[in-house]
Amino acid sequence: MNSDLQAIVLTFKLASVTMLILLCIATPIAWWLSQTKSPWRNIVSPLLTLPIILPPTVLGFYLLIFLGPNGWLGQLTTSLGIGPLVFSFWGLVIGSIIYSLPFAVQPLVNAFKSIDPRLFELGATLNANSWKRFTTIAMPLAKPGFYTAAILSFAHTVGEFGVILMIGGNIPGETRVLSIAIYEHVEALEYGRAHVLAAGLLVFSFVILWATQRLQSQPQPQNRKPGVAP
Repeated sequence: MNSDLQAIVLTFKLASVTMLILLCIATPIAWWLSQTKSPWRNIVSPLLTLPIILPPTVLGFYLLIFLGPNGWLGQLTTSLGIGPLVFSFWGLVIGSIIYSLPFAVQPLVNAFKSIDPRLFELGATLNANSWKRFTTIAMPLAKPGFYTAAILSFAHTVGEFGVILMIGGNIPGETRVLSIAIYEHVEALEYGRAHVLAAGLLVFSFVILWATQRLQSQPQPQNRKPGVAP
């Protein structure tokens, strides 16, 4: 397989796996952040937002230590016979999850907060337990937030560079993603090949922004208040 095509396939595989795991992780976190009055919220929320302003190389450096053979997680995976996660696909997945977590959590928090709380009160009067209220009221009404979270976390993973370079290096078929391939071509003065990949990412980014804008401009589901006729 052509090395650039291999990088494209690996990039979209990484983005897809990261997006799916992030939606599973971000949903309960976002629900808790949107509903809780706990003072811990003032600590958890900034921690989750930290990757947005933290330089990727800083995050990548600490992940390199954490996942490496002398790090806590690296020692655990080595003792289990898996080996250190640095310079591996699953090491990239862990780094991508942490780096893209805010882009999955925040749209969901906003979506959950926009739901009229009296709908949940109405569900409680109909003997719906908390899980049923979440699955039948919160999740359907927060659907645009799930779409936005999926799109942004996928796109953000596709565009990663600093974190990937720090913990993954440049191993063809394992950690050489699109951003690394472009960097490698530029270093080798292969501007033609770099142009092809960069232009593809440019078009992809535009489509992602267009799709996100379209989603956000869609009419939101009506959060009808209990007792109010449509």
